[in-house]
Amino acid sequence: MFKLSFRNRIAFYYIISTALLITIVFVVIYQMVSLSVYNHINDDIQNEVEKHLQEIEIDRNNSYLIQVDEWREREHNTVDVNPVFVQFFDSNNKLIDKSPNLKKLNLKLYPENRNDEFIDTYLNKKPIRQIQVPLNDNEKVIGRLIVAMSLDDAIMVLSNLRKILAIAFPLILISLFLIARFIVGRSIKPIKTIIETSKQISRENLSSRIDLPQNKDELFVLSKTINDLLDRIENAVEREKQFTSDASHELRTPLAVIKGTLEVLVRKPRSQSEYEEKINYSIKEVDRLNQLVDELLLLARFENQKEASKKEQVFLNALILDNLARYSQKINNKNITIIHDFKDDFFILSDNYLVSIIISNLLSNAIKYSNQDGVVSIYLLKENNQIICKIHNNGIGIPRDELDKIENRFFRSQSVLETNTKGTGLGLSIVKRLTNLLNIEVKIQSKLNSETIVELRFN
Repeated sequence: MFKLSFRNRIAFYYIISTALLITIVFVVIYQMVSLSVYNHINDDIQNEVEKHLQEIEIDRNNSYLIQVDEWREREHNTVDVNPVFVQFFDSNNKLIDKSPNLKKLNLKLYPENRNDEFIDTYLNKKPIRQIQVPLNDNEKVIGRLIVAMSLDDAIMVLSNLRKILAIAFPLILISLFLIARFIVGRSIKPIKTIIETSKQISRENLSSRIDLPQNKDELFVLSKTINDLLDRIENAVEREKQFTSDASHELRTPLAVIKGTLEVLVRKPRSQSEYEEKINYSIKEVDRLNQLVDELLLLARFENQKEASKKEQVFLNALILDNLARYSQKINNKNITIIHDFKDDFFILSDNYLVSIIISNLLSNAIKYSNQDGVVSIYLLKENNQIICKIHNNGIGIPRDELDKIENRFFRSQSVLETNTKGTGLGLSIVKRLTNLLNIEVKIQSKLNSETIVELRFN
């Protein structure tokens, strides 16, 4: 099959369907004209029959001889444009008389079962239509009358009509193809815009968008879908750039510390205790590096993601106790008292893995920033069809003017920096992202050098 362009292909399919429709219309027109022409001829023949039946006289004294003198004086003596041919037969099927225009020709007489029936036949190799009717006298058939008319005019009319339709058919199709091609070209103009816009898009230029058509049709949906796709691609690239920037910035410090520590070790021989001290220090930096990478990857994974979570039963009591067990060593090292008030079993419908990350980060911060011999209190309660989880610690706290910044990436409060507490500054950023994803309300209250309360509300 020929390789047609999209525009020509649509126009071609349109013409195929139109051609079928036009064919049906032309056939119907031809049949209607043909029926009308032949019905007109039938009416003319029937009128002639009625005229001749009124003019015939029957002579019973002469063995029912049919008197046909009067009709001879009519138009049958002349050559008409569409002449009428007439013949009379007696009861023995013998010719009594005929119209002069027949000259030496005779109309064919058919058996009696063909009486009152229009019959197409030939006269001198010319097509005619005739009818034969019985002549009755007191319900006795005394003869038959045949009336015929030429079909030349009818055949000529129908032949001309066929020629006209045959010529008009391809002309109409060609005209419709050109018109359809023009209309389709205008209709798919937004596709050209999509192609031109797509050519302008590159990794360095993802801001271009397709102008949406005014009509909200399939092309509007296509354009909007492509724009949404470009939005997602641009966000993904921006996240990649952000991750690369964050990683390169934050990984440089622990790598530099590890490198500097190792360089110091190789400058001169050291005692075993010095080697162990520097190696343990480097291991801690590697652990910090691993934690930083994990948190960066976690943020990159859920950044601008809307359907990453799944619905399942999450038992908050068990989840909190599991995380407390995970941090038991840190709790023991700082001699922190853990108070948890779980009067009932609480569960929610959410993503168990993501909720565990939220609880883990909040408990880690509560333990990390609590004072030595401090207290961390955890409460679970139900209020107004919401399950509320509160995590309270009496640690270093956060200044009031920094509360709106703690969710920013890599932000660390001045009070934290003064205590020289290790951290990445990503924990609360992860919490904020995941609570937005899971539709969990989070509220943080804090007083410097006093306490910090984090409240989670699960719908």
